[in-house]
Amino acid sequence: MAKTTIGIMYDFDKTLCTTDMQNYDFIKRLGMEPEEFWAMASVNTKKNSMDKILSYMYVMIRECKKKGIPLTEEYLNSLGGNITYYRGVQTWFDRINSFAETLGVTVEHYIISSGTKEIIEGSSIAKYFKKIYGCKFIYDTVTKEAIWPAMAINYTQKTQYIFRISKGALDEVDEEKLNMEIKDERRAIQYRNMIYIGDGLTDIPCMQLLKDKGGKSIALYQPQYIDKVLPLVDDGRVNYVCAADYSTNSNLEKIVKLMIENMAMIETLKNKEERQLQNFTKLLGEKNDN
Repeated sequence: MAKTTIGIMYDFDKTLCTTDMQNYDFIKRLGMEPEEFWAMASVNTKKNSMDKILSYMYVMIRECKKKGIPLTEEYLNSLGGNITYYRGVQTWFDRINSFAETLGVTVEHYIISSGTKEIIEGSSIAKYFKKIYGCKFIYDTVTKEAIWPAMAINYTQKTQYIFRISKGALDEVDEEKLNMEIKDERRAIQYRNMIYIGDGLTDIPCMQLLKDKGGKSIALYQPQYIDKVLPLVDDGRVNYVCAADYSTNSNLEKIVKLMIENMAMIETLKNKEERQLQNFTKLLGEKNDN
């Protein structure tokens, strides 16, 4: 019998790293402060009645052109090397994978982010994810510079990637499998075996969806912002709120390990019940034949 697969999905900005990924290096190289860049994106959003994500991507292209910075895929990849993570993040994935192995289950890690995919792909932790979903650009075939958004993922659009991961329709352009009816027992990952980890308000649609479908959700917080996430538990939108600390024996690690342990136990019991039912049906068939 195939191993049970558990999927852990993460936002990126302020979930795995301490701030928006553009704040570490991209904005500084424009000669700006983060507040200036994001204010500019906000003005652009309101002025043009734009989606916030498309707006910041447009401003990235526009400001790089103004400053003579070639916004290439290679350039964006290089910015991933200067990201600051929360405590324990860089050893987290190996620890969680090893724990899951002791229980006879497999864990797959996924990113679902409204940040820049090319920056994430250049990060030191990119290798741990089976799939990275994020906003990305189209590049000019001659100059190799970004000319248009190829993919923009806003907060509600994030939910489609939970469906993709569950059905195994991981290719962003695979609409056929995404919209196909697939019974629970035939899904790549069942909803009850999914965990979503995000930093709060921007991840609510994913957290709510997964919680409603029997999965688990965790809202992380930095100490100064705890008041923003506590209402999410009171409102029944998430299962847990937890400090953004991935280190060994942290509350987050304890919670996730308990979730994995519980999921593994439930799958073991379900498999046992299925085998017992199959044996009973077989015996009943043999008795009727006699």
